[in-house]
Amino acid sequence: MGGFALEPDQEKWCERLRALAADRLRPLAEAGDPGRVNRPLLAELGELGLLEKVFDAGALELCLLRESLAYGCTEAETALALQGLGAHPVLRAGTPAQRERWLPAVRAGRAVAAFALSEPGAGSDAAALALRAEPEGGGWRLHGEKRWISNAPEADFYTVFARTGEGPGSRGVTAFLVPADRPGLSGEPLEMLSPHPIGALAFEGVPVGPGDLLGEPGRGFRVAMDTLNLFRPSVGAFAVGMARAALDATLAHTARREAFGGVLGDLQAVAHRVADMATRTEAARLLVYAAAGAYDGGSDGVPRRAAMAKLLATETAQYVVDQAVQLHGAVALRRGHLLEHLYREVRAPRIYEGASEVQRTVIAGELYRTGGVG
Repeated sequence: MGGFALEPDQEKWCERLRALAADRLRPLAEAGDPGRVNRPLLAELGELGLLEKVFDAGALELCLLRESLAYGCTEAETALALQGLGAHPVLRAGTPAQRERWLPAVRAGRAVAAFALSEPGAGSDAAALALRAEPEGGGWRLHGEKRWISNAPEADFYTVFARTGEGPGSRGVTAFLVPADRPGLSGEPLEMLSPHPIGALAFEGVPVGPGDLLGEPGRGFRVAMDTLNLFRPSVGAFAVGMARAALDATLAHTARREAFGGVLGDLQAVAHRVADMATRTEAARLLVYAAAGAYDGGSDGVPRRAAMAKLLATETAQYVVDQAVQLHGAVALRRGHLLEHLYREVRAPRIYEGASEVQRTVIAGELYRTGGVG
């Protein structure tokens, strides 16, 4: 990618992805049950080789993948991203045995992964985790709860972050790979505004041992942040894909909707609003690409850039979708309309993987630590 534009082969790949999302993935998504893991959809993502990309691609390619799928089928995008989020710690910090056991099945869409970080009292403040890992023999037993966990309680395994107490705050957090069939582990689905599966997990003395560690004891927060630094820009890409879909729908609608002796697009108030929507979307898109490029290039300031990309893109998508609904009028609020769907989907990314307020805290902290943008 050049400084401000994709290469022709990248553009063509994105076009193919948008077509796949509309033609092959959206029908499977529509046949699924909202709030439930859609295993046929995951299997198709595996068959198409798209889940492989989540683990083999760089950050920019991951962003292009998520943006393109989001444009044509948000459910497919989310299913793909959750596989990556749940299993990326296994790829980066897992043992050879863990990788061999789980990653081929995740890549094929046969096993469902989940990233279990948030708790009832520790969402945005991930260092405040309360799930306890109490030593027992040569291992631990997990006691506590996780909540707002995507793919729970239907996942086949969970990347779980628990407090082992090697130090205060984030220094006492350890990451574990916990298969769903471990005794003492139970869960329930939560009914949420967004249509993807989210649930709560209860850990009642769940046994884990050294073979379940992801990385070293007390170093789990680094595992979590390594995952989030990769996926935060691509959350922004998901948001950009939704914004672009809403923008294109608005352009088509305002170009043909007759009103006041012409079409809506002839009205300066409407045309200027569409121009603002397009400008903000393009700015967010470029910032996402820049953050992904920084990650791929090993540049300084990756946490700041990732936080900026997620912040701007998710806030922009909320604005663009809201304006699109306003310009469409009541038809956009009808169940099943693209914008009604996007309106429900677009709200959650401003909260998960670090709320907008957390992103601002990360950005400001990095700026003050380094003395500027560099």
